[in-house]
Amino acid sequence: MTVSLPVAARVDLRRQPVEDVLERVEGALHVRLDRQALVRKRRSLGGRTERDTWVRIERRGFERIGPQGWNGTEAAAVLQGVAMPEWYQGVAWREPGEPVMWRADELELLASPSVAKGALVLEDPGLPDAWWAELNASLDALGDQQTPRIATPDTVTITQEQVTQTLREVFPGLADTRIERWAPAHADLTWANVMGPEFSIIDWEDWGMAPRGLDAATLWGNALAVPALADRVHQERRADLESRDGKLMSLFFLSKIVGPHAYEEDPLLVPARKEAERLVAELQL
Repeated sequence: MTVSLPVAARVDLRRQPVEDVLERVEGALHVRLDRQALVRKRRSLGGRTERDTWVRIERRGFERIGPQGWNGTEAAAVLQGVAMPEWYQGVAWREPGEPVMWRADELELLASPSVAKGALVLEDPGLPDAWWAELNASLDALGDQQTPRIATPDTVTITQEQVTQTLREVFPGLADTRIERWAPAHADLTWANVMGPEFSIIDWEDWGMAPRGLDAATLWGNALAVPALADRVHQERRADLESRDGKLMSLFFLSKIVGPHAYEEDPLLVPARKEAERLVAELQL
């Protein structure tokens, strides 16, 4: 018997009063947050503290918390060889009377900013060779580790069934969608979650096991509006992206752009359609 979890009311933290949340976090972690530099997103908040650390705060409904919990940032602290901010401490609590959990994590404050403010890029950020070398070292190290966690890209736990359903809805001619290799992945490797020019990966709340190539496909797909950058990602992560699983993950990413809800003004749409046609043809050989 499947028990359905209550669904939390949608709240946009960019507009919601959050002072009580900030005060609770400050009291629990014994920090003071810089209100003037607070970063407000739809589901999360971030701020610098008086001791030069960073605190990330997230609100999440019960329906988005799977069996593995939602301490991804804390759990990622054990990963070896991956460039990421050091985790110091965290606190979680339930919102009274609501099917909602809050979590705050205090982390190392990084010197470099995010490569982009959003998931995709519209111009080449001019990243140095050292950045690409560290990207490769980190993704290779991540893929070699073990975890019982299952990745939740786009807040949905990734499974073979989900991959198959998503791909066949958009690419009905694709016969074989079997994933051969699963490995640990960040699961949200967008240009907003990589720092530069000094490389690091942030926002580890949804990492876990995923089909090989998910991270490379996400970074590549979000660079398609800048062909030279997309080519560089493909060159650096060729082993992942040219594997069968990597091609499926590339189509998995592209399905969100070229599918039934395609947005004609999306700068990724035209190159995404071209790449999707190529990948479907290659997978059918």
